[in-house]
Amino acid sequence: MPGSGSIAAMKKVVQQLQLEARLNHVKLSQAATDLKQFSLQNAQHDPLLTGISSSTNPF
Repeated sequence: MPGSGSIAAMKKVVQQLQLEARLNHVKLSQAATDLKQFSLQNAQHDPLLTGISSSTNPF
């Protein structure tokens, strides 16, 4: 049956669009603020910011 693959592909596209339409969107400014706050709260645990002591560094 020609075109049945096309119909199946279009159904997948519609399902994906419906899924994306149900997602909660966050404004970029709010996401950036949240990310900055998270980073600052967890900075003391980030080895890229604090470094690794030579006594615990396996390399």
